[in-house]
Amino acid sequence: MGFDDKMSNHGQDAEGKVKEAVGKSTDDESMEAEGKADQSSADLKNAGEKIKDAFKH
Repeated sequence: MGFDDKMSNHGQDAEGKVKEAVGKSTDDESMEAEGKADQSSADLKNAGEKIKDAFKH
């Protein structure tokens, strides 16, 4: 996995956590759901990159 991809995925995960926290504190369910979706997307991207790395070696 490239360093740029890792940083992008971690950034998306962190952004999702912030959105989720803000959504919870303001009772904004749509923002909370969007944050969870961002985190899930980052997790899937990380899994895909790990699979690519496994086949490279």
